[in-house]
Amino acid sequence: MHPAPILRRAPGDDASQYSGGDVSFIIVAGAMVFFMVPGLAFLYSGLSRRKNALSLIWAVLASNAVVIFQWFFWGYTLAFSPSATNGYIGNLRNFGLMKVFGEASPGSPLIPSILYSFFQMEFGCVTAGILMGGIAERGRVLPAMVFIFFWMTLVYCPLAYWPWGVNGWALKWGVLDFAGGGPVEIGSGVAGLAYSWVLGRRQEKELLNFRPHNVSLVALGTAMLWFGWLGFNGGSAFGANLRAIFAIWNSMLAAAFGGMVWCLLDYRYERRWTMVGFCSGTIAGLVAATPSSGYIHPWASVVVGVLSGGLCNLATKVKHLVRIDDALDLFAEHAVGGIVGLLCNAFFGDRMIIALDGVSTSTDGGFMNHNYALLYKQLCYVLATCSYTFVVTALIAKGVDMIPGLSLRAGPASEALGMDEVEHGEFATDYIELRRDFTAAPFITTFDNDGKYSHPMAAGDRHGHTDLSVNDTTRSEETRQNDHLPANEKNEAASHA
Repeated sequence: MHPAPILRRAPGDDASQYSGGDVSFIIVAGAMVFFMVPGLAFLYSGLSRRKNALSLIWAVLASNAVVIFQWFFWGYTLAFSPSATNGYIGNLRNFGLMKVFGEASPGSPLIPSILYSFFQMEFGCVTAGILMGGIAERGRVLPAMVFIFFWMTLVYCPLAYWPWGVNGWALKWGVLDFAGGGPVEIGSGVAGLAYSWVLGRRQEKELLNFRPHNVSLVALGTAMLWFGWLGFNGGSAFGANLRAIFAIWNSMLAAAFGGMVWCLLDYRYERRWTMVGFCSGTIAGLVAATPSSGYIHPWASVVVGVLSGGLCNLATKVKHLVRIDDALDLFAEHAVGGIVGLLCNAFFGDRMIIALDGVSTSTDGGFMNHNYALLYKQLCYVLATCSYTFVVTALIAKGVDMIPGLSLRAGPASEALGMDEVEHGEFATDYIELRRDFTAAPFITTFDNDGKYSHPMAAGDRHGHTDLSVNDTTRSEETRQNDHLPANEKNEAASHA
């Protein structure tokens, strides 16, 4: 008989020290955070023009895959290795997830490191997905994937280490950043602005009459994000405890009031109750709740929601002032929302809420606990995060753009045709029985016995005409010259004819 194999435990692999409820809760919360990735894809797809919708879906989902590899390779160790002492970035002790087993995590003794690494990886995936909105309607996807690997390494990992690393300078200084006002929100929002700046503005004709092509997808994506955000913020308590419940309640309140305030402000100008406005405000409230939800009382989250809905709405004008084509308002939504939440921590952070997880009993609050110096610290943290993110992001983007074959931006002709056709050859939504351009259908030039040609009617088009009774010989030279144009330009030309 063969001797029984000797089972060896990994260092620190003692599952009995953790609550099964805590571990289960964080596994589910991590899965909920992953659900935000397709939520972002749907949101961006709906906000863009139809001809660019699939490109944004592809970029968000592909960046998710890049981040998973980067996080396994060296992202986790650069962001959270507990043995690093420089205060700014981790070391390579946990390269390839080596020595990441069942020991208590760097973020909380309530869960093991291997689970913590998964949960934090999903934060990086969402941050990269948000940042991909910067390529909207003119950015090439392959260079964006190269960019995101280096951006995660040189920007996100240091930003995560500052407030969450065991020896991060912001953590040791007493900065309060619950679930990522700096790394996730300012990181993605300011980086999106910097990437858009390097990428350059869209052609002016592409900026005219720019409207979301599918508002239903915007609403669906927002709902998916709202659901996932409960795991994003609730899970950042790292256990099934009272602090997690407060974080979830605060997220709900901030989102609701953010949506209502944004919608009210839009009604003031447009006299319309816009769906896009409500969704934008809801996301602004959730963004502001990200750094604050685990520190403040529910009544304070009402203030957070009102401030974020109003200030983020006003911040959408910034891109026009600085002449940067931030097409999906990453700066206004995420950077400004994150700043609002971080600064509100100084006024409303309370030691009593912080201690509800049972382990963070030594963390000070803000003005509620007479810690008035926290406002200065939070402000310095915001300035450091914004400046570092913008400068390093711009340098990385410019560096990738200079590599032969990795130009960040597509050419004018590609921009006119749309990224879906040029980059992917597939489309998020398309005509079934006809080509994408109705007038390019193979049977469009059909003549009857009188020398007249007719447009066949698309299925479901109740307002079309099967016979336009237009003699082809009478068509203007200008109309003939427009035959080669993409559909959007052809329709625009026809409207002026």
